[in-house]
Amino acid sequence: MRDLQLQKVVPACVVMGAALLLAGTALAAGAAVPANTTPPKITGTPQVGQTLTTDNGTWTGSPTSYSYSWQRCDAAGASCVGEANGTTKSYTLIGIDRGHTIRVKVTATNADGGTAARSTQTAVVSANASAPSNTALPTVSGSAQQGDTLTADVGSWTNSPTSYTFRWQRCDIDTLFGCLDIPAATGKTYTVQANDLGYRLRVEVTGRNASGRDTATSTPTRVVIPKAGIVNQHPTLSIIRVTFIGRAVYARFRVCDDSNKNLTIVATDSRPGKLSYTRRFTTLKAPQPCGVYTRHWTPAPRFRGHGRYTIRLVAHDKSNRKSLPAKRTFSHG
Repeated sequence: MRDLQLQKVVPACVVMGAALLLAGTALAAGAAVPANTTPPKITGTPQVGQTLTTDNGTWTGSPTSYSYSWQRCDAAGASCVGEANGTTKSYTLIGIDRGHTIRVKVTATNADGGTAARSTQTAVVSANASAPSNTALPTVSGSAQQGDTLTADVGSWTNSPTSYTFRWQRCDIDTLFGCLDIPAATGKTYTVQANDLGYRLRVEVTGRNASGRDTATSTPTRVVIPKAGIVNQHPTLSIIRVTFIGRAVYARFRVCDDSNKNLTIVATDSRPGKLSYTRRFTTLKAPQPCGVYTRHWTPAPRFRGHGRYTIRLVAHDKSNRKSLPAKRTFSHG
């Protein structure tokens, strides 16, 4: 009789366990990064001075945010490079886009991470025959030294622009893909600030008339130097900004050193209760005597999800003298 009762009870337990297992599987399946099902689509006229707009496409995984990266490509939509100011949902075509196609990369993010999808390329960007067109790039005169004033020359233009606007930008020392607008720096002249130390500076000039506009950018200045020289036994490092784009970490930092040699940057990721992870980067251009750099990486899977996350950066010179560590701790996910 007991055996019969056990036979009745055991199958019930098995059924209950199976149900719980299936429920757990369903919950686990719900935790997933976004997946693209329809690529983003660009609307607008591919002509210099016109504005293109993208939709987000369609996604699974319930994205909570989107980020955008507009790209200038060859006629086949390949060999793409990022547009310096193409980080919003709309992008206005400038003179350098003429003869190229344009694509946009949309990154969808939720609590589990981010995934990117690209649009197809536009038709080749054409000129606006009546709008201004830059024929000789703007130039910058003056010394790239803290406290000095830089002045922009607009360069040469066709179709008689009736007005010009200016936008000054800071660029990383070893790449031009890191150029960002300087807040409120929109005049023909710009006084070099302490915050510019270690950057290169350039100016973006837009010429306008009744038919449209075109934009051209100067070559960057030399690296901004301080009023007085820097003498230090050990390099110094300070973090300017750390941000996540999808799963990738982007860290911008300033290093100052008097050796005029390239440095190694040691980056360590850590979270409470997790084994830390260390990686190394080498600068491509030495501080002169300071340099601003941006590096990005994807943290190991064990650092993903909700919780506190710490990034620690240390600079090592060729003699293996180290900077004091710079840390940034924040909640992620």
